[in-house]
Amino acid sequence: MQHRIVVLGAGYTGATAAGRLAKRLHREDVTITLVNPEPDFVERVRMHQVATGQDLKPRPFGEMFAGTGVELKLAKVAAVDADRRTVSVTGADGPAELAYDTLVYALGSGWNDGDVPGTAAHADELASRPGARRLRDRLAALDAGMNVAVVGGGLTGLEAATEIAEARPDLNVSLAAHGALGDWLSEKGRTHLRKVTDRLGIEVHEHAAVTAVTADGVTTADGRTVPAAVTVWTTGFAVHPIARATTLEVTDRGQIVVDSTMRSVSHPDVYAVGDAALAIGPDDKPLRMSCASGVPMAWQAADAIAARLAGTKVPHVSIRYYQQCVSLGRREGLIQFVTADDRAVDRALTGRVAALYKELICKGAAWGVANPTVGLPSRRRRVVRQETQDLAPAEATA
Repeated sequence: MQHRIVVLGAGYTGATAAGRLAKRLHREDVTITLVNPEPDFVERVRMHQVATGQDLKPRPFGEMFAGTGVELKLAKVAAVDADRRTVSVTGADGPAELAYDTLVYALGSGWNDGDVPGTAAHADELASRPGARRLRDRLAALDAGMNVAVVGGGLTGLEAATEIAEARPDLNVSLAAHGALGDWLSEKGRTHLRKVTDRLGIEVHEHAAVTAVTADGVTTADGRTVPAAVTVWTTGFAVHPIARATTLEVTDRGQIVVDSTMRSVSHPDVYAVGDAALAIGPDDKPLRMSCASGVPMAWQAADAIAARLAGTKVPHVSIRYYQQCVSLGRREGLIQFVTADDRAVDRALTGRVAALYKELICKGAAWGVANPTVGLPSRRRRVVRQETQDLAPAEATA
């Protein structure tokens, strides 16, 4: 009887985990079903480019997983029953139920409106392709001289504001940051960021916590009003809500609590990767929601699953950070080098070289989904253990 592996979500982490499992386990011993509502891979780190009307290279899963044994099921996940080991989905043929022996939960996150009044009704988001396309259409309809406000001074907000300002120099673009502009960067990084925003004509509002959004703009806690025909909300991400409705142990944010192998601490037949999981990194700090965290988490989960099924020693991936990569339009970039636990150091790349560096990182991330063992030779092991849920917790660290 084949061991049934179901992977929920085909973003960077889910697709990587599915492909890597297919490279690690013998096809006769397992079935790998990847559940996703769309038939092609979405490069989420490029949604600011979609919003400004740029066309991205199509990446259909049918081509990416051809000949691997990964079966794509086009459906939306409706519920997970972690005790019965089933997943309820809804696809073109209606509702269905999938049974699993091992589940990889990679549903990720969406935009977070922060419960700020008016945000859901009047703001646009960049956390999804549909959201980026809606924003693209709204920006395209704006006349010269109209105002665009980007709320959020993190990586997504910086990339959105600079991309829009570069693509549409006829618009008045503003950026509202909760703290100081680039306050997590090194001095060199902050200086370059200020130089780019000034050159692009972006009006920066620092220490501007937005408390309300209307059809005409945003209001800050200190009473400032920032006019906007379009408001782009980029203040953070909210975890997909399905995990919270299960018996899995989750955090207050709804992230699944996992051990160092990305295995649920409450249900050992469930693994969680990417934004959906709370995993601990260097210096006992939770890994941040990012592609930089999610892909190594997917490697670790896939290799741990394969090792446990094959009865071999579970490998451990050292998940650490090296840099934060920020595109500032198509011609400028910022690569802030960081410590293992994600704190900025004095070194940074800027300018055109940094833009090319960031582009290589984006291309490499997409390439890695189709090449989940990073181009290295793979070895398919035979399954010798079917009931992974019965393994003792201590085995995870063997």
